[in-house]
Amino acid sequence: MATYSKRGYKAPKEKEVKDGVEEVVIDEKDSTTAGVFSTLDETASRTEDWVARNQKVIIGLVAGVALFTVGYLAYQKFIATPKQDEAANEMFVAQQNFQKATDGVASDSLYKLSLNGSEGKFGFLKIADEYSGTDAGNLANYYAGIAYLNTGKYTEAIEYLGKFKSEDIVLGALAKGAIGDAYSQKNQPKEALENYVKAAETNKNDFTTPRFLLKAGKTALALGNKADALKYFTDIKENFDATPEAASIDVLIGLAQ
Repeated sequence: MATYSKRGYKAPKEKEVKDGVEEVVIDEKDSTTAGVFSTLDETASRTEDWVARNQKVIIGLVAGVALFTVGYLAYQKFIATPKQDEAANEMFVAQQNFQKATDGVASDSLYKLSLNGSEGKFGFLKIADEYSGTDAGNLANYYAGIAYLNTGKYTEAIEYLGKFKSEDIVLGALAKGAIGDAYSQKNQPKEALENYVKAAETNKNDFTTPRFLLKAGKTALALGNKADALKYFTDIKENFDATPEAASIDVLIGLAQ
């Protein structure tokens, strides 16, 4: 009768018996696996020891994070939001005075009222100071700067407009442009030009960009810098030809050439 071996078949390892005790022979692969588990056990044990030794520190850190989170949420709910609402309420009268002044009704006196307050309400200066850190406080800086610009106090205008920060596509550019206007009124054309260029490059759009490119071009031309003036005027002609600023741009380009 013929005998044969199945492919891949291995005879089971024989168990060895020594002094009546059965010994199991473990091959190299089994030994490696056991070593891996042994290493994992040792690592886990060291981790547990570290946690045990530093338990107070860990608990303190977790408690600190939790306290910060709770504190932040409480600040937003009980301090920041009510403060913002209070500032907006205070600013209502100042905004009304500012708007009337912008419309040309007793402008100087109304601008001053918008700055200093009236009818028992704060003006922009007090709001900017008392509610700094709020949106209303930040906006008060812009209003104050424009009010100072329109009443001839250009240094103060630059100060407050410089404090104003905005990602708004129009207000951010208008603030920088107004700083340029204040420097221009102070007969500081280089500083004026610098701010007009910043204003023109801030959030480019069809309203503020050509407006401040035109001012930048005229200021550069007055400084004798025809190359830059030509660049600003050409930008208007090529990219903002449908805007009011482009109406007489060919004449200005001719002056800059």
